[in-house]
Amino acid sequence: MTGSLIDILRGAIGPDHVLAGGDLEAWERDRRSRARGRALAVVRPGSTADVAAVVRACAATGTAIVPQGGNTGLVLGSIPDDSGTRVVLSLSRMRAVREIDPANLTMTVEAGCVLHDVREAAAGAGLLFPLSLASEGSCTIGGNLATNAGGTQVLRYGNARELCLGLEVVTAAGDVWDGLSGLRKDNTGYDLRDLFVGSEGTLGVITAATLKLFPRPAATHTAWLAVPSMEQAVALLALAQRRLAGELSGFEVIGRHALSVVASQFPQLRIPIPAGDGDACCVLLEAGMNASGEHAEGRFQALLAAALEAGCATDAVMAANIAQARALWQVRDSISPAQAAEGLNIKHDIALPVSRIPDFVAACGARLEQAIPGVRLVIFGHLGDGNLHYNVQAPDGSDAAAFLHGQEAGVNAIVHDAVAARGGSIAAEHGIGSLKVDILPRYKPAVALGLMRAIKRALDPLDIMNPGRVLRP
Repeated sequence: MTGSLIDILRGAIGPDHVLAGGDLEAWERDRRSRARGRALAVVRPGSTADVAAVVRACAATGTAIVPQGGNTGLVLGSIPDDSGTRVVLSLSRMRAVREIDPANLTMTVEAGCVLHDVREAAAGAGLLFPLSLASEGSCTIGGNLATNAGGTQVLRYGNARELCLGLEVVTAAGDVWDGLSGLRKDNTGYDLRDLFVGSEGTLGVITAATLKLFPRPAATHTAWLAVPSMEQAVALLALAQRRLAGELSGFEVIGRHALSVVASQFPQLRIPIPAGDGDACCVLLEAGMNASGEHAEGRFQALLAAALEAGCATDAVMAANIAQARALWQVRDSISPAQAAEGLNIKHDIALPVSRIPDFVAACGARLEQAIPGVRLVIFGHLGDGNLHYNVQAPDGSDAAAFLHGQEAGVNAIVHDAVAARGGSIAAEHGIGSLKVDILPRYKPAVALGLMRAIKRALDPLDIMNPGRVLRP
């Protein structure tokens, strides 16, 4: 049966695009090298019709499918398990920009388009696609939508879900749903788009999407501020929202340990203002101004002056040009690579009401320090929308891999319980994958889980679409 299936797949999409045997590590290993699975085959369809043919063949044999975009996920959701029975369906060949409609402010792209290329295509039309992630040079729009990615511009433009107007999806039966609508209003029944966005490939395969575009800001201003505490960071956010209203596009908080790992691993990068001791942190703030010139720059400078006067910040530097703004963002975007260079760590992608973040950081930090003296808390993320990357690094001099394997379960319980106690979520933008699938039932209401399982059974009755991710069978 295995040989027959591979022959069928090769006949459907071409022998060069069905890889079986040999070195498949690039598709089998996750981005952090935490795990490696074993694939029955890797298939690389070049069209939606190809994807449908692959799914139909797999459905006929009951073979599980693992959809894969750029394989940049952090929750082990896009690699096969170690059974050697699953087909990895890579969308990497489906990179076409099908249409840009400037008048409707939309673009339609295939799922394998790299996010950076989507942004560049929009810019080439004089428009903005605002989804921006540190991994945008390798992540793909299909994966972004399948995980409802967030990124640094959520505060102004929303998550991937809010940036998507329509989808094309191959269902678990191998049918093609063409929902590539550029409409902003369509009240003709259930919103099928929202079922597939954020479903992590467990309900169907996203093959294309119609995305929202925006006019480019007239001017963009960026600043880096030293902030004495997380409470003052929240106060600074409120001040910036009052002063800049809808123009505030990015508000990133960066803790002192996050800066220290960057300084250690990338000494060539200049950190403009270091964080102080204790609870002190830095904020990277950006605004896309609706007007350019001295008036817009003056309003941004007035915000910085007001922050210093109010005690929300102790120092501030404003980027004078695009190169300086990129240098500030490079420090922020280097945190994850710096952590990876230091060794495996315990990652948390959490969301909280912004008002409760200072209490969470203080209480959870104290609890972790009590449990693991010398533990380093690498805290950074999108404070503007309440999303923190709360990563727990081994104490200096400790073996990182041993720390991960020995402490992960206990650390997760401390962090997730503290999040749940404050009305938060244990997965803000990375998803559940297989890494959190057994943790989710502790924090998700039983009624919600029951509804999710009913949807899964209805849309994927054979359980062939990325099984064991998000929900256990």
